[in-house]
Amino acid sequence: MEFEFKGNRLKLEKELSNLDKLVLLFVKVLDQQHVDYVIISGYIAILFGRSRQTDDVDLFVEEMPFEKFAGLWAVLEGAGFECINAATAESAYYEYLKDELAIRFAVKGTRIPNFELKFPKSDLSKYSLQNKIIVEIRNEIQLIKTSKLELQIAYKLYMSSDKDLEDAIHLWHLFKSSINQDLFWGFIIRLNAQDKVKVLE
Repeated sequence: MEFEFKGNRLKLEKELSNLDKLVLLFVKVLDQQHVDYVIISGYIAILFGRSRQTDDVDLFVEEMPFEKFAGLWAVLEGAGFECINAATAESAYYEYLKDELAIRFAVKGTRIPNFELKFPKSDLSKYSLQNKIIVEIRNEIQLIKTSKLELQIAYKLYMSSDKDLEDAIHLWHLFKSSINQDLFWGFIIRLNAQDKVKVLE
């Protein structure tokens, strides 16, 4: 896998997996509906070449009025997706998203993989939505927006399950010469994860 990093844009050369193709289809709907989003967590390591399975793709989406969300719900259904943990747009919006809970969309008739959507509430989640990487995959018109690598690696260290640490190590070794060290250490200190950094050595 080859990449070129310039500012907040990353050009990526890779063979698309079935999961990559599904993600591109899903975020195309978000972009068409003018819904700002950022992909976080495990799929980022997978996008950048880590070989592992995942049940879900986690995203923060902009907090929006119900009318806009209802439109998104309808277009996602038209594109072949369905919400697997809420029966109606009203329930998904008022009982889940507005109550700081996630909703999950999957291809109709399936449950895995699914897309877990949340509104950002914490300062770090809002930061990730406002300061993202734009990933451009060769020969693909659709872009993918992901969390900044400095925050992603720091948060994976903070979470510190075996899978999270392996994701952090993979991203670190791939991008350590490209990331902003001051920003990375700022997140490490913010998350009180200083004792976890040694696994990156």
